[in-house]
Amino acid sequence: MLFSSIVFLSLFLPVLLAVYYLSEKRSRNLILLLFSLLFYGWGEPVLLSVMLLSIIWNYIIAILVGKVNSKWLRIPILFIGIILNLLCLGYFKYMDFFIENINCLFHTNLSLLHIVMPIGISFYTFQAISYLVDVYRKDVKAEKSILNVGLYITFFPQLIAGPIVKFHEIANDIRNREETLSGFSTGMQRFIEGLAKKVLIANVMASMADSVFNRGIPELTSADLWLGAAAYSFQIFFDFSGYSDMAIGLGKMFGFNIPENFNYPYVSKTITEFWRRWHISLSTWFKEYLYIPLGGSRCSKIAVLRNLLIVFAVTGIWHGASWTFLVWGLWHGFFIILERISGLNKKVFHPVAAFFMHIYLLFVVLIGWIFFRADDFDYSFAFLKKMFSFERWNDLTVTVSPFFILTSFTAIFFSTELPRKIYTKMKDNIVFTILWKTVCIFLLFLVFVRLASSSYNPFIYFRF
Repeated sequence: MLFSSIVFLSLFLPVLLAVYYLSEKRSRNLILLLFSLLFYGWGEPVLLSVMLLSIIWNYIIAILVGKVNSKWLRIPILFIGIILNLLCLGYFKYMDFFIENINCLFHTNLSLLHIVMPIGISFYTFQAISYLVDVYRKDVKAEKSILNVGLYITFFPQLIAGPIVKFHEIANDIRNREETLSGFSTGMQRFIEGLAKKVLIANVMASMADSVFNRGIPELTSADLWLGAAAYSFQIFFDFSGYSDMAIGLGKMFGFNIPENFNYPYVSKTITEFWRRWHISLSTWFKEYLYIPLGGSRCSKIAVLRNLLIVFAVTGIWHGASWTFLVWGLWHGFFIILERISGLNKKVFHPVAAFFMHIYLLFVVLIGWIFFRADDFDYSFAFLKKMFSFERWNDLTVTVSPFFILTSFTAIFFSTELPRKIYTKMKDNIVFTILWKTVCIFLLFLVFVRLASSSYNPFIYFRF
């Protein structure tokens, strides 16, 4: 089920809110768990069993890790828990990819299993692993209630596409939260903002990106390809950040404080800064549970560079079972390493230098998105070759409507920090507050009109 679907907006959410707020506090976690399972199982009920098994084994293993005092026993138990989670993720997400590569390398003819990947398995698996590790480190106590563990893993706002939430970040909310009218109002506003990002900007950019990427490269001009790459860059940002906004907003509506996941990444000046602002929950997860355990920055310079390369290789392949995702991760890792060696990652830039560094950042990120979007290397390299040929660079064969141009300027504006600065400065002004709430109501109306008139409503990160 999509947040940006008529079924969710007009049926699921209103019914859940009514049942939730008409129920006693002690039953609200159970209600959220049941509705989260319904939300997840709406499109693929068979795969609910995978999630239920994940809840059971992670609950049991965390209890064991928390109770056993001997380090020599706790480590193997933790190891078993991590391996179980990774095996589950590996089977559903990477098994067919593994078979394809075995066939390619050894000229075998093994049959693909055509496994249906559970939506959001990468997200809830990482949450489960972080819970086990945090219990082992004694950052949190093992949760005695399987209901609470189940709610942590299945909580529907961030279940399918994040943010990746660590247990200690919402443990108090799960056990004893306080729902308030102001929190509900703030959450509703944040949800509408994210919904508008998704439906009114990301979907428009997606339509343009698909019109370029789904056509044969010989049919397109260099200008078409640059436009398609730029449209995809906006699509993935507003798609994913919009989903995160909706997740954070929905969380607030039920008394949960889900951490921020984006901080205007396209205003960055280096790739290092970009990853402090892009998909923050994933970057933080890899830092805490992979980079630091590998030695982090507290080892030799060569080892630090190795650790960074490993982290970004894993980051790439986490996004999908394809070599193009691996290259995308290594592409970013290469520039992270280059910036670290040169000292650019810590440098404060003069305004003129900052401008050129910003251009560098946008260029590197845009090229990376081509590998991220492409299905294979043949296509991605042909795409890049045609882009930089500048053949008919001032000639567009794709249709660019006035509506797309208006949406593009809107996307550029909301990719900057200016809207936040304006809101922060004006939020205590009663006239501005009323005006903005009115705008949110109007945006919600536009979203319903858009959804009613179009069936085109993809979510990029659902496949991860």
